[in-house]
This record gives sequence, C-alpha cells and structure tokens, in this order.
Amino acid sequence: MPEGKIVKALSGFYYVLHNDNLIQCRGRGVFRKNKITPLVGDEVVFQAENDLEGYILEVKERKNELIRPPIANVDQAILVFSAVEPDFSTVLLDRFLVLVEFNQIEPLICITKMDLTNHEERARIEEYASRYRDAGYEVILTSSETEAGIERLNPHIENKISVFAGQSGVGKSSLLNVLRPDLELKTNDISSHLGRGKHTTRHVELIKVGNGLIADTPGFSSLEFTNIEVDDLTSCFPEIQKASENCKFRGCLHVTEPKCEVKAAVESGEIPSYRYEHYLDFLQEIKDRKPRY
Repeated sequence: MPEGKIVKALSGFYYVLHNDNLIQCRGRGVFRKNKITPLVGDEVVFQAENDLEGYILEVKERKNELIRPPIANVDQAILVFSAVEPDFSTVLLDRFLVLVEFNQIEPLICITKMDLTNHEERARIEEYASRYRDAGYEVILTSSETEAGIERLNPHIENKISVFAGQSGVGKSSLLNVLRPDLELKTNDISSHLGRGKHTTRHVELIKVGNGLIADTPGFSSLEFTNIEVDDLTSCFPEIQKASENCKFRGCLHVTEPKCEVKAAVESGEIPSYRYEHYLDFLQEIKDRKPRY
C-alpha cells in the first residue's frame, strides 16, 4: 500500500501528498470508533481508488502532536508575536512555550511589526528579546512591511516541518506572504473594537517554503495544559530547570520549599520575575484542573 503525508485537512477530507501528487482521502470509519483523528503532518498508509481519491487505512506513529493547532510530527514551532497591535504578551508567549517544550518541539520566537514601534516600545521589546535569549531561546525581530529580519528566518526553515502559531492578528499570514509571495494569503486588519485580529486562516495546511514545510494555522488566544502534570512544569522553563538542579530538595516545586535555587535566582534577577510569576500561575492552574476519568 502507498504511503504519504497529510498536508491539509478540510471539511472531513485529508489531502495526502504522495510522489508530488495530492490525493483527496477520507478516513476509515474505524478511526472514529477507535478515537483516532488523522492530523496534518501525519505519515499515513492509504488506498487510492484513482489518481485523485482514496481512503486512509493507517496513521503511522507520531513523534509529537499539538491539539491547538491540530498538527503532528512538528520539528519546530515558530511562535509569532507582534510587538504592537496587539501588544506583546509575555504571559501568552510563555503559555505557548510551555506547550511547545512539553511536546519536545524546538521553539523559535519571532516578534513582528517592529516597524510600528516607537523608540520606547522598541527598547522594551529588545529587552524582552534579550531576556528570552538568556533563557536559551532563539529570538528574531521582524517586519513584514519592510522585510527587516526576514532573511534570518530562512536558515531555520530549511528541511524542517515548522508550525507558525500565535494569537490572531499578529501577522502570521503576512510573514508567510513575504517568505512566499506567490501564496497571496488573505490577511486582515486588527479589530479596533476588540483590539485583536480577525481570523483569516480557516484550516491547517502545510505550505512548501524553500526546502521546508510551514503550517499556517488558525489564530487563537488561549491554551490549556491538558496533559501537563505538576512535575512536568519545571522542565518547560529552561532557566528554571537549570537553576533547580541545585535545589536542596529533590522534586522541589520552587514555591515554599527552603534552600530553593530557583527563588534565589529570581531574587538576584538572574531569572526574570515575570517568568517565575507565570510559572507559579501555571502551576496553580494545573493543580486546580479538574481530574479526568
């Protein structure tokens, strides 16, 4: 049986790329019974009735998957956040980073719309970028309008499956239009009433850019830590993970425990206070989560 990769899912159909051909497939009925949902990025076994239509028979084992956006086998998450319009949000970025770290996906932070910043706003964004770099993250400042910084993205895209993810209206589609002008993806202005972007991407699709594939995904503004447990959270903050190696107590959660190196690093300014505050908020959120049966 032939094998291929799902590059688009839309209206109950899965579009499978096989030898440069795109075959529109449906999933087998047994998938629903077994609670299997094929995702964009899945490697699948399919049966083709002809050159255009077929059925997915098997979904191969995934190395990772995301729920929102729904995509599998991702090498890298390019987290696209705007400097302004909407304003840069560290708490939302940290939620994305936790989910990406938990799924062992390489994150890259891309801050867009730098051309719209004034001197004070630019200095603030550059300070945040510096702190995230100190934590070990790659951060690229860009502008789709002037194309500044875009060339720094290209080496990171080559030979990888990347997912563009971020809040609505931050410029994900605009960025893709610069990387591949022939796409002419629809973009939209920020809603002045809501202060956030109007949705322009309606489905998940893998788009070829150079020798890589990029998923443009519907924007969203919240993330739930559905599968993350209390003991997992420290490892989702690299600088907290590093400092925790010197905590006195094994399994230290860095809240009230004595001789906690994480709290000491926050007090000394080595770990930004906002990162630690987000860690504590997320920890409480996981603790308060209703048990699943």
